[in-house]
Amino acid sequence: MTLLTFTDRGIYCPRGDFYIDPWRPVARALITHAHADHARPGHGAYLCTPGSAAVMRHRLGEIAIDTLPYGQVLDINGVSVSFHPAGHVPGSAQIRVAYKGEVWVVSGDYKLENDGLSEPFEPVPCQHFVTESTFGLPVFKWQPQAAVAADLTAWWRSCAAQGVTPMLGAYSLGKAQRLMTMLDDSIGPILTHAAVENTNEVLRGAGYALPDTIRITPDLDPKAHPGAMLLAPPSALGSSWSKRFGRGSSGFASGWMALRGIRWRHAGDRGFVISNHADWGGRLSAIQQMTAENIYVTHGYTDIFTRYLNDCNLNAQVVPTEFGGDEAGEDAA
Repeated sequence: MTLLTFTDRGIYCPRGDFYIDPWRPVARALITHAHADHARPGHGAYLCTPGSAAVMRHRLGEIAIDTLPYGQVLDINGVSVSFHPAGHVPGSAQIRVAYKGEVWVVSGDYKLENDGLSEPFEPVPCQHFVTESTFGLPVFKWQPQAAVAADLTAWWRSCAAQGVTPMLGAYSLGKAQRLMTMLDDSIGPILTHAAVENTNEVLRGAGYALPDTIRITPDLDPKAHPGAMLLAPPSALGSSWSKRFGRGSSGFASGWMALRGIRWRHAGDRGFVISNHADWGGRLSAIQQMTAENIYVTHGYTDIFTRYLNDCNLNAQVVPTEFGGDEAGEDAA
């Protein structure tokens, strides 16, 4: 019996009788992180890290959820299960599943650069590695976080000098909080859309240290916060919500900004190339560190990335899933 199998409900462990990030309702779901394409409603019971649990309760309401701290091993019907940092967003995990010497690791989404907020990626040696390929093309090569932070600071200072309000669009879980830690708030206050601030409150309650922010409410007076930076989901920029702040400059922060067509589609004034997913080189580095004999490639540029791995004499195959990737939707991150 194969320890993990790929089914129409998700990645399944027959011996342990549980699923990992299932996309259809199941009795028991182990969840890598709290983004909506991986943590879906309707499961009978959930297991995740404490950091992910806080956000999942906020998003999914009253659910039956247990937590497992990083590195702690849980026996499920004789199968050893443990969670290890994925570096993707706060609380995100790779899930290690082992039985009688057979070891699998399901990555969920991950990145290798330590962003100073999410728990840093931890290589977990295994024989079978399930990897995403959201940015599985050589064109995707990220700059160091410090370089992007310098660009953000220069843009904010320029806007402040011109009396223009900078409006930065970013996914409300993970990317928005990462950007907050990169912004130089000596320039001015950080004002946040309710979707972002609601997540901020959950993460602060879970023990994550975030900079001070001000929730944007209907009665907030923009003139009372000169030089402010607005942080909101991309869908809010250019809407009636943002027009109350007068003359603005819109910016989008996403790995997709590396592609000119995506820049044009968003029609923002600035695009900042930064992602909470591994780039091409990071993905290859992770696979090398895992030392896996078999690679299973999920959502993203699956065919191209798998073909490259096989050309490198690795045993790789595409595994169809229903993960969308948080950077593929309207609120690209």
